[in-house]
Amino acid sequence: MDVLDDMESMKEMDISGMFDLVLNLDSQCEKAVSAARSCILRDEYSEVEKIIVIGMGGSAIGGDILSKLLINEIKVPIFVNRNYHLPNFADKKTLVFATSYSGNTEETLSSYNDAKERGCKIICVTSGGKLAENAESDNIPLIIIPGGQSPRSALGYMFFPVLIAMQNLGLTTKTEDINETIAMLKRFKTIWGNKSADSNLAKKLAKILYNKFPLIYSIDGCLGPVALRWKTQLNENSKILAYNNIFPELDHNEIVGWEGLDNLTKDMSVIILRDKDDSERNSKRIAITSSIIEDKPSEITEVWTQGNSILARMFSLIYLGDFVSFYLAMLYKVDPTPVDRIETLKKKLLE
Repeated sequence: MDVLDDMESMKEMDISGMFDLVLNLDSQCEKAVSAARSCILRDEYSEVEKIIVIGMGGSAIGGDILSKLLINEIKVPIFVNRNYHLPNFADKKTLVFATSYSGNTEETLSSYNDAKERGCKIICVTSGGKLAENAESDNIPLIIIPGGQSPRSALGYMFFPVLIAMQNLGLTTKTEDINETIAMLKRFKTIWGNKSADSNLAKKLAKILYNKFPLIYSIDGCLGPVALRWKTQLNENSKILAYNNIFPELDHNEIVGWEGLDNLTKDMSVIILRDKDDSERNSKRIAITSSIIEDKPSEITEVWTQGNSILARMFSLIYLGDFVSFYLAMLYKVDPTPVDRIETLKKKLLE
């Protein structure tokens, strides 16, 4: 039996139950949408000139997805802040989403206080912790989501409340897109979660990346944050280094880097994330770039989005990448959930 089809053996390695969290992203998104729609927002929150999403790690990636999702729809700029303080342009006409799954992320708490001092309009998304306490005491709109899991496995909880809040404020309209996305997740849940290795794309990609250094490429558009998500999921779930970059920028520098280090590049595997809306010029760039470097990495694989709306297409590859990172962890025989080095870092910061 293929190791990735041996569910009993995988359960023994997956001590903390990451597989079920990956598998059930559809129900997580449904719960997140329901929680967000019950939050009452103030009318003045729709009168904003800038939007900032503050967060770190698995909480911040939702902001990256949001900014690319809406870049051609809304005229209000969206900025993702991964720091202790807000940029100087943050003011009373700025809508700030303070997102922290645990509610105790120190950078987010610091930026929350900064936003409050500047008079920004704030909405908090968290499962609890100090952020929830601060929001309640400061009478700030608060969207509470279920807790008890790793932030990287809670993307549905962290992303959809922000999108729904934007809908409620009249800043975007994505209702049908959300319905399509959740329906698509339900469909792929069976395919990537249960099908055998010989007919399961996620398992095939995990095998391609096994014992290789993954480079995740995409065009700088809706798939930019998706490539970053693949990279970070491979870091945290599979416990390996990975790298991501974007076209056309990489053709102005990184393509030259493939000339040397043959002893290293032969152990690299390139995954190129593709979308049906990739422009003709960028598609040509990808084809030419692949032909120029094809003799360097062990393999170059293109993986395409599926779905109609941009949101569904983005999540089709996010979901696939989550499965790939889990199956790769199984090939490496590691429990995907623990992130010991992050916990060690946090403890040392408190000393």
